[in-house]
Amino acid sequence: APAVMVLGVGALRRRARLSYDTSIGLLFVGMLALGVIIVSSSRSFATDVTAILFGDVLAVTRADLTGLAIAVAVALGTAVFFHRPFTAAAFDVRKAATLGLRPRAAEIVLVGLVTLAVVASYRAVGTLLVVGLLLAPAAAARAWTRHVGSTMALAAGIGIAAVLVGLLVSWHLGTAAGASIAAVAVAGVGLSRTAASLSTLVRDRTPGAEPPTAVPAPREAA
Repeated sequence: APAVMVLGVGALRRRARLSYDTSIGLLFVGMLALGVIIVSSSRSFATDVTAILFGDVLAVTRADLTGLAIAVAVALGTAVFFHRPFTAAAFDVRKAATLGLRPRAAEIVLVGLVTLAVVASYRAVGTLLVVGLLLAPAAAARAWTRHVGSTMALAAGIGIAAVLVGLLVSWHLGTAAGASIAAVAVAGVGLSRTAASLSTLVRDRTPGAEPPTAVPAPREAA
């Protein structure tokens, strides 16, 4: 499945001239729909689909943890090895190509990492809620950091905190664990950005405070 996802995104990007986010979205929904169609032939259709879509973090086994550990090791190693190409391609594809960093290959590898994260995490939080854990911690961290490395580190910490808080909320309120984790992660974006805005407002009103320097934001997908 990960290989099909990566190859499919590359094909849509080249032939249909779609952006990577659009290609990922289309293939994600298409492959998810195909999986539901296949599973629907089973007698335990409702249970299987619920587990696939929303996961069950409380039913994770040692084998699942081993798979997650391997996925984390592969993702960290790949992120470290491709750090420069990833960063350059995120800000300026032409400059990355000029520097010989092969931005197209970097983007394909990045899609592979996203696919790996989705496949490795679906058992815990499901294929739908995992998107929240991919996007929300990074969005929350971006309000406080100005460099790619620090954003990655802070986003990882926020993601861990969201899991812990989500499990506590699930325990005390009797709610679904995966959904509680995803909801806490998404709520963390609003809290983080509100706190950052208040911090900036207080700093601007403080005599002698220096205004923050502007930094270029990563390019938006076309």
